[in-house]
Amino acid sequence: MPSTAAYALTMLAAGIGIPLLAALNAALGQRIASPLAAGVILFVVALTCALIVAGISGHLPRIAAAAAAPRHLFLAGALVAFYVLSITWVAPKFGVGNAVFFVLLGQLISAAAIDHFGLFGAQVSPLSLARAGGIGLMAAGVWLTQQA
Repeated sequence: MPSTAAYALTMLAAGIGIPLLAALNAALGQRIASPLAAGVILFVVALTCALIVAGISGHLPRIAAAAAAPRHLFLAGALVAFYVLSITWVAPKFGVGNAVFFVLLGQLISAAAIDHFGLFGAQVSPLSLARAGGIGLMAAGVWLTQQA
């Protein structure tokens, strides 16, 4: 089982990738004059990569098991599409940093609610005053990084 450090480093890498994704896909959208087409291309590349990894790791047969999953769980795909398409459209006009700032703020709020209520089977982590203060400090820190 991976260590806490491995989980933290994996998520740090994912976090580093979000602004890169935004900047690269926004540039592609501008180059081809279509943020929507850039989003479609991103998903084709992502699907190809995910299928390769699933095949190599032996998880490809598990995809069929998704047919029995509750339909609301597939909303995650629509949320990813919304994120990719919106960041690809907004970032060139608003700035990658500004766009990601508001994404991070939304993530802080959403994550706190999901953890507090244990939504979707998440581990319950009540929103204490200390935790709310920490989230507020994180939000303030992200805001400060965007000040010129």
